[in-house]
Amino acid sequence: MKHLLAIIVLFMLLLTACNPSPDEVTVYCTVDQVFSEPVLKDFEKETGIKVKAVYDTEETKSTGVMNRLIAEKDNPQCDVFWSGDPVRNSVLQSRDITEPYQSEQTRLIPDHFKEKNNHWIGFSARARVLIYNKNLIASDSLPQSVFDFTNPSYKGGFAIANPLFGTTTFHMAALFVAHGDAQAKQWMNDIKANGVVVTASNGDVKKQVMNGELAFGLTDTDDAFEAKKESDAVDYIFLDQQENGIGTLIMPNALSLIKGSPNSENGKKLMDYLLTRETETKLAKSCAQMPLIKGTEVPENVPSLDNINPMKVDFKETSDKLEAIQSWLKEWTLQ
Repeated sequence: MKHLLAIIVLFMLLLTACNPSPDEVTVYCTVDQVFSEPVLKDFEKETGIKVKAVYDTEETKSTGVMNRLIAEKDNPQCDVFWSGDPVRNSVLQSRDITEPYQSEQTRLIPDHFKEKNNHWIGFSARARVLIYNKNLIASDSLPQSVFDFTNPSYKGGFAIANPLFGTTTFHMAALFVAHGDAQAKQWMNDIKANGVVVTASNGDVKKQVMNGELAFGLTDTDDAFEAKKESDAVDYIFLDQQENGIGTLIMPNALSLIKGSPNSENGKKLMDYLLTRETETKLAKSCAQMPLIKGTEVPENVPSLDNINPMKVDFKETSDKLEAIQSWLKEWTLQ
């Protein structure tokens, strides 16, 4: 009798594993948990669908869950990939891990911020900015371009996050595409010679500038926004805004539906929920993200994309470049 009971229990467990709950959805997310989790909790409350979320760590931002999705390709466990930039989504698309999804909500997003076949759809954007400490450097002495970082007057006083992870990888890949490998490598070697501090994360760039350890550094608008709330000594600027400048890198969040996912219908419902003015307003209020949907209500301190000269980015080409330069970036980081 005991053996029969054990067999029945085992059968029920296997049946549950093979038949995912119709009332749940799994999302892998690279966006800071402090900002993304409240939005996912609101989705739970409003729909009754339980969200199982897996988040990246700050140090392995964007890379950890992407590699997990690649490893799970033949046995997908995730329904939706919510990335802080579209480059990782493009990597997954190239490996046949995502599938197209289009709804009325996806039509609200400008064409430049979604993949042409809807393998990923963007929303709420951040930008790469220069954060600086007003007690250490005057506003009229700031670099106006990333290419000014080679100026000897800045030697040892500035930082970038580890280029192997997160939005810094995206930024470096975009610069490689825009200027070619030779010029981009020369620039990176030149800033290394000029004493650039390589921190573990964008958050560490923010902390070191805020604490007065460094004059300035590259980070994202959400980190800069948080720093300004925490310290009157901190401000930020958009780089490369001058005439003929390369422009500021704009990075939309990006959503992808995972091919063969366990709860794809709930995945579509979650994507539709995230692709709304209401979600963009929440992210604008919590972390100063800039809406992509026209007419979205935002606080006064959130910059408008209409007022920023953007860097022209081919996301697919940048994704390919990201993978191509990984070995070189690792060597550069370890030098």
